[in-house]
Amino acid sequence: MYGVVTRNEEELAWSEFDRGFYEVKDVTGRAAEPVAEGVNMISCFGDTAAGEADSDLVPVSEDGDLATRERTYFDWGYVCPSREKYREGLLEIVEDCAAVNPDVRLDDVGFPRPEYCYCEVCNERFAESDYDDRFAWRAEVITDFVAEAADRIPGTTYFTLYPDPYPGHLYERAGLDLGALAEHVDEFVVPLYDMAYETTYWLETIASGFEDALDRPFSVELYAVDVDIDNLVHAAKVADEYGESVLFGYDASNAQATLRRMRADAKDGVSYGTEGNQ
Repeated sequence: MYGVVTRNEEELAWSEFDRGFYEVKDVTGRAAEPVAEGVNMISCFGDTAAGEADSDLVPVSEDGDLATRERTYFDWGYVCPSREKYREGLLEIVEDCAAVNPDVRLDDVGFPRPEYCYCEVCNERFAESDYDDRFAWRAEVITDFVAEAADRIPGTTYFTLYPDPYPGHLYERAGLDLGALAEHVDEFVVPLYDMAYETTYWLETIASGFEDALDRPFSVELYAVDVDIDNLVHAAKVADEYGESVLFGYDASNAQATLRRMRADAKDGVSYGTEGNQ
């Protein structure tokens, strides 16, 4: 199957796509109304606007570094996953989405990096917990949130993973216990983004790693904006060997052209070269 990830509702109905994901809340904090035609996507703890509006929500390292987009490695700002009022707001969004379409995708769930979070709320809750290991406590914080969200999703619960299948990395980096999450997630989505896809050996390596690491189906999401169609075709064919489906992100027109090329190339007895070669 092939699908699209988009911010434009009308693109969900394009016939080339077997499934569509619609961004209801993104990492900037921009929000839109959920739609019935596609799976609504929610950026959970990636939210630049929320952190800019209230810096107390931003995760902080033990050294006092805030997880904002100004920090090295961060392309957007984060909200601490321990903040109950913010979590309640997210769960309300989940409910709103599920009321329109029973399937929901959870994006940007987790702590921003291994060194977060040491805010007052996290320090207090860790101290009051039964855990001696802070990583284990963080994983429970995230798993509990996903369980609460999944309870509000009557259809398929999709969950986006950071593209790192190396054993222990997602657990240490973001607080994601894949085994525990699998009890609440129906399908994972792994974005493998590149600006060109001139080579794809790395794509195959990462996809293969997730095939070994997960006991749930997963789909591969490719970046489609301004990518050469020939390269995107090749990347899609590689991803298709591993993923439940291949999704194209944020350029439906380029994705549409890619799928048309792939389906035309698959027709027996037809070639698409120069006139003299036809």
